[in-house]
Amino acid sequence: MAIRPVTPLSTLNGRSVEIFRQVVDSYLASGDPVGSRTLAQALPSLSLSAASIRNVMSDLEQSGLLYSPHTSAGRIPTQQGLRMFVDGLMEVGSLNPDERNAIEARLANRPQSVEDVLTQATETLSGLSHCAGLVMAPKLEAPLKHVEFVRVGSEKGMVILVSEDGSVENRVIDLPEGLPPSALVEATNFINARLRGQTLEEAGGSILAEIKARKAELDALAAKIVQAGLATWAGGDVGEPKSLIVRGQSKLLEDLTAQEDLARVRQLFDDLESKEDLAQLLDLAKAGEGVRVFIGSETQLFSLSGSSVIVSPYMNSAQKIVGVIGVIGPQRLNYARIIPMVDYTAQVVGRLLS
Repeated sequence: MAIRPVTPLSTLNGRSVEIFRQVVDSYLASGDPVGSRTLAQALPSLSLSAASIRNVMSDLEQSGLLYSPHTSAGRIPTQQGLRMFVDGLMEVGSLNPDERNAIEARLANRPQSVEDVLTQATETLSGLSHCAGLVMAPKLEAPLKHVEFVRVGSEKGMVILVSEDGSVENRVIDLPEGLPPSALVEATNFINARLRGQTLEEAGGSILAEIKARKAELDALAAKIVQAGLATWAGGDVGEPKSLIVRGQSKLLEDLTAQEDLARVRQLFDDLESKEDLAQLLDLAKAGEGVRVFIGSETQLFSLSGSSVIVSPYMNSAQKIVGVIGVIGPQRLNYARIIPMVDYTAQVVGRLLS
């Protein structure tokens, strides 16, 4: 399909807008191209013949809002047309009390660790939307019990992290040149005296600030070790470790009648397996407030050109955006229903995590 310049909806007359709206509504409901006879029956108030409607649809196609996927077939919206519909014509619904109660009950009816809340949130969205639910959050770090710096080579050291839950993690760092053995012991003692049940990320900022204030008590080389050991966890948003939870991929295969949709969804499964690009996409949603809708190639992921992503950020008790939750599925989604569903789920997640 060739991409045409798109005519703004504001320049169309009322009859063209109503026909365009009906084409999109019918396509989102059925996934099938919409013909002029179907529109004539669906819009009796316009008192137009099928031939007149065909002329209007032809104009809408020239405007870049519709296209015909097959010869002598009806029309469906282009990606640009669908974006204009979502932004300018769609009437977003609201969740009824039963739907709100269902979301709250599903999220509250699990052990309330952070991971449990986020996992249940993705499963809830997947079940209600019939899409794949997804959530991105900062990598969860357990409170630490002990940290040890150990030399593993002339220029390499290992940071051994022992968490209060008994888990052990090892990470390799570069050692400063000319490091004496005592510096590793000094760095270990310095950090352990200040952990006291905190995560390394929580302790990182205050420890680095203390290094600057108490250089006399901490050898310069030992300070470099501490900084190297904290660099992975103590930084800001740039490079901050992320975790991504995806649930309900099989939901994407339900209610698909078009072979083209099925092929796109199978490609989508491959994309979900390589989650790095998807996490970058979700980072974009954190740049703004409220629900964000990415349609087709707007996701900036080539292989997702036939898919849509609806996401909303959620906040912690300090009203800081800490993650993103949403759904991903074929471009033909019930946007009006799913947008408020994602929005409300993000609100509930933020409330529970606070």
